[in-house]
Amino acid sequence: MKFKKKCVAMLLAGGQGSRLYALTNNIAKPAVSFGGKYRIIDFPLSNCVNSGIDTVGILTQYQPLLLNEYIGNGQPWDLDREFGGVHILAPYQGKNSSDWYKGTANAIYQNLHFIKQFSPDFVLILSGDHIYKMDYSQMIDAHVKTGADCTVAAIEVPMEEASRFGIINANEDGSIYEFEEKPKQPKSNLASMGIYVFSTDKLCKYLELDNAKTDTENDFGKNVLPDMLNSGEKMFAYKFNGYWKDVGTIQSLYDANMDLLGDSPKIDVVEKSWKIQSRSPLAPPQYLGVGSKVVNSIILSGSEIYGEVVNSVLSSGVIVKKGAKVIDSVIMQDTVIEEGAVVQYSIIDQDTVIGAKAKVGEPKDSNKGIALLGREITVESGATVKGGAIVDKNISKGDNV
Repeated sequence: MKFKKKCVAMLLAGGQGSRLYALTNNIAKPAVSFGGKYRIIDFPLSNCVNSGIDTVGILTQYQPLLLNEYIGNGQPWDLDREFGGVHILAPYQGKNSSDWYKGTANAIYQNLHFIKQFSPDFVLILSGDHIYKMDYSQMIDAHVKTGADCTVAAIEVPMEEASRFGIINANEDGSIYEFEEKPKQPKSNLASMGIYVFSTDKLCKYLELDNAKTDTENDFGKNVLPDMLNSGEKMFAYKFNGYWKDVGTIQSLYDANMDLLGDSPKIDVVEKSWKIQSRSPLAPPQYLGVGSKVVNSIILSGSEIYGEVVNSVLSSGVIVKKGAKVIDSVIMQDTVIEEGAVVQYSIIDQDTVIGAKAKVGEPKDSNKGIALLGREITVESGATVKGGAIVDKNISKGDNV
């Protein structure tokens, strides 16, 4: 007897993430650190397992090494399965040709053989750069109930921001009658979340049709979904009402980190009934030295605080030395803030050293923007990095950054 799966998830994780600048010079966007303990890809992976989906293909392309290493055999997310589990799917040399993934639809097309080996009824398409908690099984149930060929997850956004998104125009019953890609004058504020449930036979059919075209970007939103709609297929919107953040920009990544703070965080990552799992490093408990001050912040294990941390998120192994201040900032793993240094309204990648009495960033209300420092950088003692600066090299005291 051939085993089969009800649903296979395909997680698109190959994007370069160019709008995250120095954070993605050497790693794929889904591998970027988030919330001190997590990486962005932890959210869709945890959502899959919490939703009862145990077969996930992760499509990688840009700078995949760290991401591949992080995912490993999938054990932290309970995805180390004999039949199913997690699989890394990179572009490969075929018998007749080899191609990088040309677009979201082409990436799935090149891996139809992976999907077909599980004979699933449905295929769930996910993006690797969103922060949210969602029960995909409810979306699949809605897909079955409506008899849809494709169901598109959608979320209401402020009308003034709707022109930034792919907009779905739907009837009262949720049936879709039009897609608009970043319209200048949107007719609705229902934005596509880039999450799709397809009936497998329809997905295969339209990916094969799209691949045969010469005038296509091989993209789901721009090509495949409009083609299905124009062909009269049943397509429905599935409205999502929870927290969802596309962290494709420096500002949105910063805002999502800040949403974790306070007595009532906008997204609860430690909720036992829907836990977000991660491959966390083993580290001793965090240490707060005599005279240290921590206010409204997340401090991960292995960190040592001797100075002041306010309204910030610190990953494991971060050291804030005596007299140093970290304010309104996100500091990633194993970074050291030396004595007397001041870091304000900044994102600092891992393994970076901020020298004694150096100044990085400017107050949040200065409107200068977020200062961003890449990984493994040294900012010399006494040096200054201005607000809004993007830095991917060592900074000396005389540099004008």
